[in-house]
Amino acid sequence: MKYRRLTKEQLEEMHEEFIHFLAAQSIDKKEWDDIKNTQPHVAEQEIDVFSDLVWEGVLNKAEYLEHISAQSMNLFHTGEKEMSLISIIIGNKEIDITTTEGYKWLQDNLLDESVKLFTATKAYGEFPNEDKFKIIESGAVITKGQLYQYFENLVELGN
Repeated sequence: MKYRRLTKEQLEEMHEEFIHFLAAQSIDKKEWDDIKNTQPHVAEQEIDVFSDLVWEGVLNKAEYLEHISAQSMNLFHTGEKEMSLISIIIGNKEIDITTTEGYKWLQDNLLDESVKLFTATKAYGEFPNEDKFKIIESGAVITKGQLYQYFENLVELGN
């Protein structure tokens, strides 16, 4: 497997797509049930191939990723050749930016000495989607990029 198997819940949500995937391989319901019962390892392989195809499609479309914890916010823009990062670290342990109050504090106190803002870019390795996947597996989520764009505008204003 290139990525990871979809969870049971994800597979259930993609039931129709999985049926089409099997049908494209000329596997009908009766044959699929037979494969599951008599060749479970083959069934597992089919699920793995389907999972990789789903992940590949999702990662191809993922343009922004966010990984936010109590004292840090890592915002990624996944370009064609490289990934850009805006990282914000809060040095005040009493502030939790995952809460509404904490995020409001951050917006109001961006120039506070406890707030550190960094930017970076990094070229992808041989397989860009694998780089994106590693970030997702570490806890990031795919977003539409509003936070990235908000802070990108602030960084540009500061330059």
